Amino acid sequence: MKKGKLFIALSIICLGLLFVFPLWKITLEAPQYPRGISLYIWISKIAGENQNTLKNINILNHYIGMKPIVPESIPEFKYLPYVIVGIMLIGIGCMFSKWRHIFLVFAALIIVFCIFGFVDFYLWEYNYGHNLDPHAPIKVPGMAYQPPLIGSKYLLNFKAISLPHVGGYGLGLAVLFSLLGYRYDLKEKKHA
Repeated sequence: MKKGKLFIALSIICLGLLFVFPLWKITLEAPQYPRGISLYIWISKIAGENQNTLKNINILNHYIGMKPIVPESIPEFKYLPYVIVGIMLIGIGCMFSKWRHIFLVFAALIIVFCIFGFVDFYLWEYNYGHNLDPHAPIKVPGMAYQPPLIGSKYLLNFKAISLPHVGGYGLGLAVLFSLLGYRYDLKEKKHA
């Protein structure tokens, strides 16, 4: 197998990791939660470490006026799996196509997907942390509770840590491998 196609195959496998592992992890650490409580964001759901994690986070959030997290109300979870499968199918098409720029189209689709994902996630977090119930039991004037997009941040006595999980790293590798696939495909077609 030529190197360009090998890298595209690796990229497709890395995209497949999104169906097996979470994309992102948000952990809240506080004195009352010394081990932290974590939410895992998949491409089709949000789940906690156990069945009560999301419920407990929603109870905590109620006190400061944040809306509850209701996975069924997040439309991205309904269509993201289809988008990923579509991109993977285009990647498989790369393996058999003779069109010179399909490798670039595949890489561009993954990059656009990543950019869209980051922007969408940021906007969701912004809305979640800024649109607070004015009748909340605990009000801190001027305080917003937006978790960080990536990294850590203190929100009152909670330290929120937001980082990619295995699926997120797989997505990053998919970008890298797709670009390497395009690069090697160009070299291989020059020498053909």
